[in-house]
Amino acid sequence: MRVALAQILATDDPSANLEIVADHAALAAQQGATVVVFPEATMCRFGVSLTPIAESLDGPWASEVRRIAQRNDVLVVAGMFTPTSDGRITNTLLATGRGIDTAYDKIHLYDAFGFRESDTVAPGAKPTTVTVDGTTLGLATCYDIRYPELFRALADQGATVTVLPASWGAGPGKLEQWQLLVRARALDATTFVLAADQADPTSRGIDPGKAPRGVGHSLAASPFGVTIDELGAEPGLLVVDVDPGQIPDVRATLPVLANRRL
Repeated sequence: MRVALAQILATDDPSANLEIVADHAALAAQQGATVVVFPEATMCRFGVSLTPIAESLDGPWASEVRRIAQRNDVLVVAGMFTPTSDGRITNTLLATGRGIDTAYDKIHLYDAFGFRESDTVAPGAKPTTVTVDGTTLGLATCYDIRYPELFRALADQGATVTVLPASWGAGPGKLEQWQLLVRARALDATTFVLAADQADPTSRGIDPGKAPRGVGHSLAASPFGVTIDELGAEPGLLVVDVDPGQIPDVRATLPVLANRRL
């Protein structure tokens, strides 16, 4: 399976961000990717009010992403925001294309490092997988990476690859935590973990403010916790080949899922 991680720098204009999605999906397809993973908050960057931005899954933004996926014959996974009945929004991943059309609402909200996502965002509750071209992909978002139980739950649902869109908050040690956690979750669940972060705004001379705007360094980790490939801080497209057929041998060698006691 060839997967592209699109490390973009989302703007506060959803229409402009759709153009970025279209450009990167086309480029990924030209390079043979069948799955294209965009970051969390692809619809609109963090740091602005997201309530007026949020749209339903049958709204114009998601509908255009579906057209982009269909036009390029790829599965697109991209972060957007959907409204809720309590006045908050959900931090949602849309997964669409190649016979798939579903969504995952971020379960673990970023109430850490002085940020309170739960003030404006309602949590999801359901671990979600999709199966494309015979491979089951787990879906997770950003702060979810700190919770190994989610990644093992996705593995229990058949995931051999988990994709993780993110808009990682910067700060002392945060890049090192990002790299460590992606590798650790791959090792915990003996799955590939493919993590697509927003590019670091400072790489383009943009002050990110206090919002979690991304640090870049999108990466792919093997089920043994080894980095397969990684981008730097600036925008880019990382195309990687992963072989889910390796997973049975990996789990026979390192049966951490089978050996669980709790």
